[in-house]
Amino acid sequence: ANDPVLLVFAKEDSQSNGFSWACEKANFRCTVARTPESALECYLDKHHDIVVIDHRHSRYFDAEALCRYVGARRFLQSQPEREEASVMPLIAAGFSRRYVENANVMTCYNELIQLEHGEVRAQFKLRACNAIFAALEQSQEAIEITSEDQVIQYVNPAYESIMGYQKGELMGKEVMEVPKSEKNKPDLLESINSCIRKGKEWQGIYYGKKKNGDSVQQSVKITPVIGQGGCKRCASCIECGCRVAYYGCLSPDNQSCKHKDRRKGSLDVRSTTSRGSDGDSQRRHSSMARIHSMTIEAPITKVINIINAAQESSPMPVAEALDRVLEILRTTELYSPQLGTKEEDPHTNDLVGGLMTDGLRRLSGNEYMFAAKHPHHLPGHLSTPLSLNDIPPQIAQTMENEESWDFDIFNLEAATMKRPLTYLGLKVFSRFGVCEFLNCTEATLRSWLQVIEANYHSSNSYHNSCHAADVLHATAYFLCKERVKQSLDPIDEVAALIAATVHDVDHPGRTNSFLCNAGSELAILYNDTAVLESHHAALAFQITIRDDKCNIFKNMERNEYRTMRQAIIDMVLATEMTKHFEHVNKFVNSINKPLAESVKSILTSPENRILVKRMLIKCADISNPCRPLELCIEWAGRISEEYFAQTDEEKRQGLPVVMPVFDRNTCSIPKSQISFIDYFITDMFDAWDAFADLPNLMQHLDNNFKYWKGLDERKLHTLRPPPE
Repeated sequence: ANDPVLLVFAKEDSQSNGFSWACEKANFRCTVARTPESALECYLDKHHDIVVIDHRHSRYFDAEALCRYVGARRFLQSQPEREEASVMPLIAAGFSRRYVENANVMTCYNELIQLEHGEVRAQFKLRACNAIFAALEQSQEAIEITSEDQVIQYVNPAYESIMGYQKGELMGKEVMEVPKSEKNKPDLLESINSCIRKGKEWQGIYYGKKKNGDSVQQSVKITPVIGQGGCKRCASCIECGCRVAYYGCLSPDNQSCKHKDRRKGSLDVRSTTSRGSDGDSQRRHSSMARIHSMTIEAPITKVINIINAAQESSPMPVAEALDRVLEILRTTELYSPQLGTKEEDPHTNDLVGGLMTDGLRRLSGNEYMFAAKHPHHLPGHLSTPLSLNDIPPQIAQTMENEESWDFDIFNLEAATMKRPLTYLGLKVFSRFGVCEFLNCTEATLRSWLQVIEANYHSSNSYHNSCHAADVLHATAYFLCKERVKQSLDPIDEVAALIAATVHDVDHPGRTNSFLCNAGSELAILYNDTAVLESHHAALAFQITIRDDKCNIFKNMERNEYRTMRQAIIDMVLATEMTKHFEHVNKFVNSINKPLAESVKSILTSPENRILVKRMLIKCADISNPCRPLELCIEWAGRISEEYFAQTDEEKRQGLPVVMPVFDRNTCSIPKSQISFIDYFITDMFDAWDAFADLPNLMQHLDNNFKYWKGLDERKLHTLRPPPE
């Protein structure tokens, strides 16, 4: 129905409002009627699935009389009574449920949801039965359905045609009474029986016997269905041009398999023949058989085979648990959780929607084009030092403590007139011997840093070269931690520093979701997948290699360059948030847990070095909540302003607002920071701290979280409390 819920209340009160709000919460459209006449008219027009009738005030209308006219799912609403009255008169009138007066929205909501998931859906299934059997009757594949006692309940016309039987010859007969082909080997029947006992489908080649005695090879699928009382029913059909086969679960003494012991017994199979027996059809059947018998031994395949073997001798609870394990293992993203948010926090919901999706919706006709079509050039007007020795004293003094975690990047931003990346890059890259490793001159490095910084947008409040310098600083700090140094080679360290420097180059100050919704050129180029991160990595190499003056890779040996390039790309792509939990979970399971068990060899494996580098740059990229409080507050203000600007533009352009809580007029910055820390930061930095030993960062994180909680408890939406 267009409006699945009909509320019949003579007057508006807290109870009627409770159900109205519950409908809104459940996303159920509802109609409200005040009189029996209007209620009946509405119902006859829309045939609502759920009808709520107010039975408290009999002077307004006769609820039971109205109910007799209504044929949808319905339940009664009444006042509490001192003595519990019988519901039998209500059932006789047509009510299916009695609800004692309670205006609490969640109570009303829960009642509606239970009805929807119970009676309403059951009715939908019943309505669908006629359509399902009509489809079975028209199917060209032979289909047979048996009961839990292996009595044939249904065969379709295709079955009759292919197997040569009439319905009257089969209906009500046990499967064992129907002749079977002698070509099926006993071990095949046992294999099928094993699948059915576990409630699994069986699919493969089976020989069926027609009424005239001919045997025919068929490609068969058998599907057990758990019916009433937990008993298994079986339905089977032939696929790929073949027509059907049927199966039943029988005990060794050929007696019916009752639901009291569903794991015992063998399987008997009944199949039909193929409608077509030409060479092409047979070739398709044999190809399918070969596919089903293939054993491509990937590691995950070996694991699944081991679990399957273990299930054979396992008791029912263990076998069922292993079934669930197999379902999980067969998913494509083993380390990506199903995203759920805590307590339906709107700030967390918006952060997940804005940072971890591609925008979800597309609008035609709205194009977002960047103002600077070709900004990627080497500007000649910037004055940068020739070498570290030429850095002005006031800037050099600002960078004296750059090896400390508490280094103030904003002081450097001010001292360098918004060019902190070039100056910090020169010092950090010198400290790590990057020029020596790359075999390039300091002048080349200087030119490279200059052109990279020029392609960051200084107009962005957050994603500018100051953020890149901050991530570079954090990366360098992490690279100096003892366990990180044990894990990585020099090429990994250099790749990490370069990746940090370029990881957000040419960032437009808008999220991936925004670009996808706007149909931007970048979103189209990268197929709405990791749009910005792909652009950052690609552009970094484009502007590096097109001019020898800034090509820091020009003297590298080819294979070493390929290795370096792959490492940089992998780290830049790791900063994309859609795979945040996948990266964190892989790190925890592959590195944290083995280290806790004193497995030291895991540090140097190539696969785990990649995980360490991904985790390193991810933590560096979103480390703001772990900085000293004043720096944390400044970063929070900057990212909030950038999100506010995006929301403003989405509203101007008529685009979906992907993060509605970031409205500059209503947003609570403390709440947004609490949600970000709680959902993204805490678990990740717990894992990174366990690996790299970062007590000062964790102390800052704890202090900053308490600061934001304090502001939120005072109902303040600002970055700082008002002056006393």
